[in-house]
Amino acid sequence: MEKTDIAVVGAGVIGLTVALALAKAGREVVLIDPNDPGSGCSYGNAGTIADYAVQPVGTPDVLRALPRLLFDRTSPLSIRKAAIPTLAPWLWRFAGQSLPRAARANAHALAQLLGDAGPRWRDLAAEVGGGDLLQNNGCLYLYKDRAAFRAAQTDMAMRRTLGVSVDLIDGAALAALEPGLPPMAGAAHFAAAMFLTDPGAMMGHIASAAAAAGVRHLRAHVAGLARTALAVQLTGDELNLTAQRVVIAAGAQSKALARMAGDRVPLDTERGYHAEWDMPLPRLTRPVCVTERGFYLCPMAGRLRVAGTVELGGLSAPPSPHRIAKLIEGARMAFPDLGEPDRTWMGFRPSIPDSCPVIGASKARADVIHAFGHGHLGMTLAPVTAALVAGLIAGRGTTIDLARYSAQRF
Repeated sequence: MEKTDIAVVGAGVIGLTVALALAKAGREVVLIDPNDPGSGCSYGNAGTIADYAVQPVGTPDVLRALPRLLFDRTSPLSIRKAAIPTLAPWLWRFAGQSLPRAARANAHALAQLLGDAGPRWRDLAAEVGGGDLLQNNGCLYLYKDRAAFRAAQTDMAMRRTLGVSVDLIDGAALAALEPGLPPMAGAAHFAAAMFLTDPGAMMGHIASAAAAAGVRHLRAHVAGLARTALAVQLTGDELNLTAQRVVIAAGAQSKALARMAGDRVPLDTERGYHAEWDMPLPRLTRPVCVTERGFYLCPMAGRLRVAGTVELGGLSAPPSPHRIAKLIEGARMAFPDLGEPDRTWMGFRPSIPDSCPVIGASKARADVIHAFGHGHLGMTLAPVTAALVAGLIAGRGTTIDLARYSAQRF
């Protein structure tokens, strides 16, 4: 049996940054994941540091449109019909969190976490030698017609009340910023937003920094979590590890582990997709979100990536050719000359009905710390989450009241 001070379960961007922060604080850290660090959604996302994304997925507008959104094959939000019975409790909670009062509270909770995400990412990128991968060109939300552009006024006004800096620009100003795009009615311009031109490369930098700080990676799947009088035991095929503290940061795989620790968390899985076209020069200078269809066009290093949509469908079903086809179709609306993509991808996002992550100590005992459920904001909130977890483990408290993100809120 092996022993360690702290075991971090999950080597996505959350687990990696948590492990790095703890190792820098002088703790002995073992990172447990059967896959390469940063190889899941931490690699396949849109690369946006979305500190402007204070709006939860569930809102009154989404609730009103939910029946149409879930069963319209062109919708940015879809559900696999075979998964409906399993998803029913999650969907019921999601509907409740989409009511006006709950949605406002969730937006405030997200804004509290997102407030310093940008500066923390700037510090992290510089620390791990990935500063050249972090761009500060901003981000655009695109509105195809005048009705959508007018409707955006209310959304952006709400974001401003929560500290988000955003300007609404007309079609001419948008064309000046991104002349390669087709004509649009206008856009929301988040001028201060940052973007990773290669999320996978950044994961490599963080993993290397963690290894240099002494973090050891065990390639194993954690099948069992049990407490003893003095420690926590993690078991699985070829795994028998005892740790004084365990951090659960296993993304979409975290639900069962949290249950073993004594916490019932309504976590389910969003299946995210991307398609990529290799090209020497980008067709955009910043990521743009096509709001009508819920995806991003992202000028990655040496390629154009189209990423996004929400498909509720669990962990076991194969990728949906239809969802990939809709992403490709959307990309060709902007750039009609695109041929077949050079590659496609699907990954799993951990989704909570209120769109807020689970961060904090287990109900039974503080020897297990939760750090999962970030949904679309895992990349954005990684250094924020790492600082909060490090503060908890060090016993110095946190600058944010974590009761709102506790597993006990459910």
